[in-house]
Amino acid sequence: RYHHTSISHLCSCSKTASDEKYQDPFQLGRKDLKNLYEDIKKELLVSTAELKEMCDYYFDGKGKAFRPMIVVLMARACNVHHNNSREVQASQRSVAIIAEMIHTASLVHDDVIDDANSRRGKMTVNQIWGERKAVLAGDFILSAASVALARIGNTTIISVLTQVIEDLVRGEFLQLGSKENENERFAHYLEKTFKKTASLIANSCKAVSILGCPDPKVHEIAYQYGKNVGIAFQLIDDVLDFTSCADRLGKPTAADLKLGLATGPVLFACRQFPEMNAMIMRRFSKPGDVERARKYVLQSDGVQQTTYLAQRYCHEATREISKLRPSPERDALIQLTEMVLMRDK
Repeated sequence: RYHHTSISHLCSCSKTASDEKYQDPFQLGRKDLKNLYEDIKKELLVSTAELKEMCDYYFDGKGKAFRPMIVVLMARACNVHHNNSREVQASQRSVAIIAEMIHTASLVHDDVIDDANSRRGKMTVNQIWGERKAVLAGDFILSAASVALARIGNTTIISVLTQVIEDLVRGEFLQLGSKENENERFAHYLEKTFKKTASLIANSCKAVSILGCPDPKVHEIAYQYGKNVGIAFQLIDDVLDFTSCADRLGKPTAADLKLGLATGPVLFACRQFPEMNAMIMRRFSKPGDVERARKYVLQSDGVQQTTYLAQRYCHEATREISKLRPSPERDALIQLTEMVLMRDK
């Protein structure tokens, strides 16, 4: 069962990824993301060699740049909608850079909190340089992002993007807590998912829409698209923790269970196997809990249900973005919802 529960089986999507109707979002956004990582490194002008090395470690240009990609596509889609301009403004591109910096700072800090030893297929910053220095490197990247944000010189954009940093902290606190009541538990999980993952995408999309178009309706469309895609992205991430092999994922599988976290597949599985409740409450801390919980999840329809839920969020994202005037960028954002569902790492 473990081998056959792949995402592609579970997606009864109307369009396939091979559907040539849409341009590849990554091709379309490439022009605006050229030199993205070099530009980020310019923001991280550092006096000490060690801090520079730590900051550069994740900005190696090997990431998918998924968030900046969404941000520049949204910028162009909103610009076309407003005045038929296909150009990305310098301030909108800055938002894409800032989004990637905030995201990376949060990864550095997450790895410290989780005592993780691998990320994107290589050792984590905390494993190489130690926890204390890793915390400071994350702080430094955040402070550089704040300086870049101030340089945009727009107070609305500053308040929209600082909300992201607040949400990241609140999301981490939510993750450290747990709920006794089963119904509250799912709401708690979705709120944590929004704050830790989707808020960054939602608010970055909103920020570029504000810079490109004065219409509040468009700002709301951009925000809702980002929010729904962001939640779907994390739901699929939580599915891959059970269905993907560690080599493809670039980090250990069943990592969430080992951290004591009950994600979507676990919460759905718990409805079929109520004996998991006790394990969730003790955060899978007893010997054998992680393996047993994993077995229950793969015997249940938890993976399938979580994937269906992700599909619903992607459907909602598509519904929102379809309100914008047609453009290759708008269609690429629709295509991106398919890619979120079909990804395997």
